[in-house]
Amino acid sequence: MIFPTLNIEKKLWSLGYNYICGLDEVGRGCFAGPVCVGAVIFPKDCELLEGLADSKLLKPRQREQLAVRIKNQAVNWTVAEVGVATINKLGIGKATQMAFRKATKLLDQHPDYILIDAFYIRHLRRIRQKAVADGDKICASISAASIIAKVYRDKLMKKLAVKYPLYKFGKHKGYGTKFHQEAIRKYGLSKIHRTSFNLSRFMI
Repeated sequence: MIFPTLNIEKKLWSLGYNYICGLDEVGRGCFAGPVCVGAVIFPKDCELLEGLADSKLLKPRQREQLAVRIKNQAVNWTVAEVGVATINKLGIGKATQMAFRKATKLLDQHPDYILIDAFYIRHLRRIRQKAVADGDKICASISAASIIAKVYRDKLMKKLAVKYPLYKFGKHKGYGTKFHQEAIRKYGLSKIHRTSFNLSRFMI
């Protein structure tokens, strides 16, 4: 298993960047619910948090515990969400980009440099950002951002499960599991489903 390090952050700190922000999205591939982006700025020359890993490799309880520790250690953090109405209107690509920009604007501390998992943020200077391949696996700031975004979105989907009990969003969090596909086929689409994903194919 690959674990994240602070190697990228350390190099940037040595170049004079003090506030390095890790960004990651959660829920991009879901059939329902918002797309969420976490943003985390760790203090300069901090120690790597024990247990930090790609959020997808952690159990829910581990993520929840790490999220608390991440928020306690961070200079600043936030989670931004962009809802289904915007996703259906603009498409998931543009909605995700909007969430990236929203997250950076919500931070109280303006970042000197931004690290993003796999993407560049449009309309922001390329010289101040880096798209990191497998960033949530190898880069501590991005990994931390993925964890706080995942914990936030999972809690949100559990709340939506109460409002839309037929789909059991608390179990699959809106991802396209077999159960979710069968629920769409049986009950149709709810108000929080992404019609831009052509989910009507599961209703046939």
